[in-house]
Amino acid sequence: MAIKKNELYTSLYASCDKLRGGMDASQYKDYILTLLFIKYVTDKFKGEKYADIIVPEGGSFDDLVAVRGNKNIGEKIDIAISKLAEANDLKGVIDNAHFNDETKLGKGQEMVDKLTGLISIFMRPEFNFKNNKASGDDILGDAYEYLMRKFATESGKSKGQFYTPAEVSRILAKVIGIDKISKGRDYTVYDPACGSGSLLIRAADEAPFEVAIYGQEKEMTTAGLAKMNLVLHNKATGEIKAADTFSSPQYFEKDSDDKVLKRFDFAVVNPPFSLKNWTDGLRDYGRFEGYGAKVPDKNADFAWLMHIIKSIKNTGKAAVIEPHGVLFRSNAEATIRKTIIDKGYIKAIIGLPPNLFYGTGIPACIIVIDKEDASERNSIFMIDASRDFIKDGNKNRLREEDIYRIVKTYNNRLEIPGYSRLVPMEEIKEKNSYNLNIPRYIDSGIKEDIQDIEAHLHGGIPAFDIDSLSKYWNLFPQLKENLFSIKSEGYYNLNVNLNEIRKVIYEDKQFVNYFEEINNAFESWKKAVDTGLRNINSQTEVKKYIVELSEALVKEFENIKLIDKYDVYEVLLSYWIKTMSDDVYIITYDGYEAGREIENILEIKKKKDGNEENKIIGWEGKLIPRSLIEEVYFKKECDEIAKLQNQKDETDSKLAELIENATEGSVLEDLAKDDNVKTNEIVAKLNEIISHSTNEEVEALTAMLEAFPMKKQEYLDYISSHPLCKNAYNGGPNISKKSISSRINEIRSALPVKDIFKEDYEELKRALNYLKQSSELKDKIKKLNEELETKVKAKYSELTDEEIKRLIVDFKWYASIFNGINLLYETASHNIASRITELAERYNEPLAMLEKSVDDYESKVKAHLERMGFKC
Repeated sequence: MAIKKNELYTSLYASCDKLRGGMDASQYKDYILTLLFIKYVTDKFKGEKYADIIVPEGGSFDDLVAVRGNKNIGEKIDIAISKLAEANDLKGVIDNAHFNDETKLGKGQEMVDKLTGLISIFMRPEFNFKNNKASGDDILGDAYEYLMRKFATESGKSKGQFYTPAEVSRILAKVIGIDKISKGRDYTVYDPACGSGSLLIRAADEAPFEVAIYGQEKEMTTAGLAKMNLVLHNKATGEIKAADTFSSPQYFEKDSDDKVLKRFDFAVVNPPFSLKNWTDGLRDYGRFEGYGAKVPDKNADFAWLMHIIKSIKNTGKAAVIEPHGVLFRSNAEATIRKTIIDKGYIKAIIGLPPNLFYGTGIPACIIVIDKEDASERNSIFMIDASRDFIKDGNKNRLREEDIYRIVKTYNNRLEIPGYSRLVPMEEIKEKNSYNLNIPRYIDSGIKEDIQDIEAHLHGGIPAFDIDSLSKYWNLFPQLKENLFSIKSEGYYNLNVNLNEIRKVIYEDKQFVNYFEEINNAFESWKKAVDTGLRNINSQTEVKKYIVELSEALVKEFENIKLIDKYDVYEVLLSYWIKTMSDDVYIITYDGYEAGREIENILEIKKKKDGNEENKIIGWEGKLIPRSLIEEVYFKKECDEIAKLQNQKDETDSKLAELIENATEGSVLEDLAKDDNVKTNEIVAKLNEIISHSTNEEVEALTAMLEAFPMKKQEYLDYISSHPLCKNAYNGGPNISKKSISSRINEIRSALPVKDIFKEDYEELKRALNYLKQSSELKDKIKKLNEELETKVKAKYSELTDEEIKRLIVDFKWYASIFNGINLLYETASHNIASRITELAERYNEPLAMLEKSVDDYESKVKAHLERMGFKC
């Protein structure tokens, strides 16, 4: 069975609940990630003869399962992990989390319960990786990345530096050119501050074939995370060494008598910003010579850059994340920067938004280093992407469209006003004295919305503001003519009333027809990708496939000017991440026939003994949502249910209105709690009210009731002498207290209610009627829903392959993506209408009109005062 990423992610993060409270995220991440690693390698490699990881006897996840509930559980887990580490030369790498630590996991039974529960979570079905074929999709590696992002978010500013956001990692990986290598020799990629290994993995993933991976990380525990990350990404042969890069670099050329630093083909690094005390125990190895100045002792930013330059080959390429200060700081750093620029090593600089990284909130940049043809380099390509992001909690995050735009702009050397520019070296050196601060070269500021004094004085809308909407007028020239006419030089008059602006725009023929162009572009994309989407199989490389789909979509929307192609790209990628990637992955594993499958929705419940059990709370289609089957095949039934639901909603609304408008101090108001009333309480109050109604028969029956119990001959004699009681049988063969009471209620219900209770009685009767109607409708809806559920469930197994493909591709994927694109069109409509309305309202009342209004109001006030006898 294929694993759904989103379900796996949810369960993984739920495991953290077992450890929250005893330690913070910077600590408990080691426990969770270690268990994920052990579970994965056990499922994948245990019993395999030539596996990347040896799973020894006594060192598997199965051995952890065996010690659940054991009073020495922590100690036994540590022993099992130690055996796994020893068998794979991973001592000090995967055994850094100590499961017998009472200070973190509690003492005695608390530790036993906590660790037992934790192991039980990893025994859930979604953690069964034995038959997982996800190597091409890196589902486990992606889950590992997901957890690290979560941990970095929770760990706080000082402890989240181990993780480079995946969005930034992807940019670095795509700009170093590793995707362009061709077979013929071995290639290497290196990260001297690799943290949890994200950057290295992303870079290696971009290569068209396997490359050798080398990483170094100062913190032993974090180096362990990186090694486990490599294994989970099917890159177990990658090397990770734990030591300080400045005092103890770990990679040297093998054929050198003297220690010469190993040089690599590619390098990526996100080093700690402005590192202090970096010179402690420093060993030079020629890294910092020939730059004309010494790197400041209290700031290692340039030291990282110089180390990278030394560590790549003469044709080597690298991408380094640095704080913006390296672009413009003075003194020694200015001298070093000048030397690097003069050598031609800097190929590009990409400015990033602030607050992306977990260790700092300051803005950073990517410096792309390329030694190949450095001596002939006469320009530096600059991109200012500092304004392209979304808020994500307390951090900023790059969207898919932001990543795509940066990479496309960089790779194609696109010069976009306000965003990117190829800056000549002479401008950098002569005009700006080697200062690389991006705003010196790219004006990316948002234009100020200027108030026009002349328009405020004399009326009209400034032509500058209207002409700034040229994107719309170029597409819809007739719309501009319909909305505006020339008032005077530099100013327009609005031709329509303020409240008609939106109507004129939305009904403009050119504007309406433009939707056809959007629809045609989408149809062209569907035509291009349809065959592929209906023929996904086990050979489909999922991560490459989404690139193909997105490139094809962007191509079709390249010339659609009303909506941004990058926004269209974001629609597809957002849907891909949320839903479609899981669908495609399942199809590659289980085939389209998975569309016939349904799966239970489970809720984890805690039992009294502390263990967990799965409770079924519903079901859903594995690939095809129930709602889609209902919509396509059972529309008549759905319409009937919807009709009844509308009737129920209307009835409930009437009841709510009745309660809201209940007479103050009335019985209904008194019964209404939280705007709700109960049927039995209303019935009781109605009976109480009618109990005050009486006549001779009621009084006679009441007297008879008080005389009970009687034998049969006795009540026959009683009726003979009291003829008003002759109906006490009330439909039965014999008379009883119940039959007498029933007859009394029957009579009272038919009698007029006393005037003092009449208003309450009518309100309560109406409320009771609404409640009964609602209850009856509820029962009908429930019955129809049960019948529909049975039909829908049966329909899944009846679906043909072609029906499945039609439902998934046409009704699910295409419909969802097009709805997102259509929303972009609607947003564009809203934006132009809002801007024109804003401008029209701003200049709607010029000064002369305002002065006249003031004069009119003043005259009216004077007239009122004079009528009141005051002289003005």
